[in-house]
Amino acid sequence: MQHYHYIFTGGGLGTLMTLYHFAKDNFYSDKQILVIEKDSKKSNDRTWCFWDETSVFDSIADKNWQKAWFKNAQLTKQLDLGSYQYKKIRSVAFYQYIRENIEQKLTVHFIQEEIIDFSELREHCLVKTNANNYTCNRIFNSIYDPTPVLNQEKFPLIQQHFIGWVVKTKEAVFTEDCPTFMDFSIEQKGNTRFMYVLPNSSTEALIEYTLFSKDVLEQVAYENAIMDYLTNLGVTAYEIIEKEQGNIPMTCYPFWKKNTKNIIHIGTAGGWTKASTGYTFKNAYKISKRVSDFTKTNSDFKTFYAKTKFWFYDLLLIDILHQNNKVGNQIFSALFHDGKVALIFKFLDEETSLWEDLQVINKCPKGIFIKALWNRIFKSF
Repeated sequence: MQHYHYIFTGGGLGTLMTLYHFAKDNFYSDKQILVIEKDSKKSNDRTWCFWDETSVFDSIADKNWQKAWFKNAQLTKQLDLGSYQYKKIRSVAFYQYIRENIEQKLTVHFIQEEIIDFSELREHCLVKTNANNYTCNRIFNSIYDPTPVLNQEKFPLIQQHFIGWVVKTKEAVFTEDCPTFMDFSIEQKGNTRFMYVLPNSSTEALIEYTLFSKDVLEQVAYENAIMDYLTNLGVTAYEIIEKEQGNIPMTCYPFWKKNTKNIIHIGTAGGWTKASTGYTFKNAYKISKRVSDFTKTNSDFKTFYAKTKFWFYDLLLIDILHQNNKVGNQIFSALFHDGKVALIFKFLDEETSLWEDLQVINKCPKGIFIKALWNRIFKSF
């Protein structure tokens, strides 16, 4: 049975970001590392977006925007991103970039098998696949299991679910230098629903129909919404170039409590998704750096995580959306109404001072959040 220093169960964003940081640290240069992933990760299976001033991934960014639209039924506002840019990366470019950055510095073995089980034993950790068994010193698990989240009520779960089409249109209907961050002008139907548009040109864009809600829809509901949106834009003919879909958990469930001495949960499985927005890419970059630093100096993964004030802010928003899902439009419209978003982005990146937090909170509908705070006080955190 082959033994490794580290095994990564799953080869997605959390794994690749962690390996990226491993490759920058000589501590890991002599380690034997195994990545087990059932998919090849050689095709474009998703699109990641994030805001930043500068990024180590700028060289592979497919698009960079310095402004964006925010819309609802009463308002069309061009957002001033300040010193930030909104950036889009295709996953196929990211996968290739990471492999190129780690192959000369780490000994990483990639195998394409399906994980059946993994566990921590007395002397080592064991990973079972559909083809083999492997042992290691430590496991980094990125396979998300929703069961513990669904089997409790203390920390609500909101799902960010979407279907997106990359379309090529006959008419020039998109503003190439200005994506649509959120368009709430579509029918809400008692939920938080919006369109998200990332233009590649005036005739080509990724259009996603996105919901923050408890329940997913039938596929035809997303597709009909995209078709209606294209019609309302004045599109008479179009070609679908690519399709993508996703379901991102938005929750403050304490995933870190599932860590053991030698098993750590990373990526979505470790709660790396920003609960209040569903954004993961930049969070994964930051947290994976902490994991890399922690792994070489600490012997117990149970001590890795610590809650912050931002965890509590996110918890209040998830509580609100869980209890009264239709108010999402009202909350996000209040945040973006003045069109200045640099402070909002800094807040969502969890980099603001308490004074800056208060400035952001002051933009929010007071009654909704006071009620959520009052209800949460009667629950133990």
